[in-house]
Amino acid sequence: MAAKRSGVRGKRSPRRKVSRPSAPEPRGEASLTLERIVATAVTLLDTEGIDGLTMRRLADRLGAGAMSLYWHVDNKEAVFDLALDTVLAYRGAPPRTGSQDWRGDVVHMLEDWRASMLRHPWSASLLPRRALGPSILARLELLSKTLSSAGVAEADLNVAIWSLWNYVMGATITRASFEISDEDRAAAQQRLTCLSEHYPTIERSRLLLDDDWDGAFRNGLDFLLDGLAGHTGGAFT
Repeated sequence: MAAKRSGVRGKRSPRRKVSRPSAPEPRGEASLTLERIVATAVTLLDTEGIDGLTMRRLADRLGAGAMSLYWHVDNKEAVFDLALDTVLAYRGAPPRTGSQDWRGDVVHMLEDWRASMLRHPWSASLLPRRALGPSILARLELLSKTLSSAGVAEADLNVAIWSLWNYVMGATITRASFEISDEDRAAAQQRLTCLSEHYPTIERSRLLLDDDWDGAFRNGLDFLLDGLAGHTGGAFT
């Protein structure tokens, strides 16, 4: 998996660390803070999407001059990184000391991660091409620590982490982009029925009418965790 990851990062230009200038901010912009910039950027991304965020539009939302933003962030890429890391912060219950319900902890972490991205659909498409910030790294560390404590061997840990990552990302992107009305679903299923000779299995399961996204996510996650149970020495329940 390390080779794949380095390959992905090779397609991106290096991200500069966000830095704040040491010089004082011009008078009249005292109310412009990094926190306010990031919060406004998140709102703008939620309403306008990735293409809708520009430094000029962000400045307009803040009632500030575009150049004043650069006292707090280096560029638009830094705004993307900060906004993404903000919405992916894990605000769930802290890990329970001595907890034996490792499986429940993993489910909670991943369901929270998916829910965070669905609240901010732009994040799912932005994450694969951004530098990993402290929030997502903290999620990965917590997940790794939980699986390791459950008995997943070091040799299997990376495979487990990336398998769960891929599952959450795939499920979230599919859900965020798969918007079909009930009428369109019914029409598609009817067409599939007419073609049942060619697609008998998915027609019989009424695949195109199944919109239980939450249930499918949780059941699919159970399949993955059932597989991991065989690599935990019986500790994973």
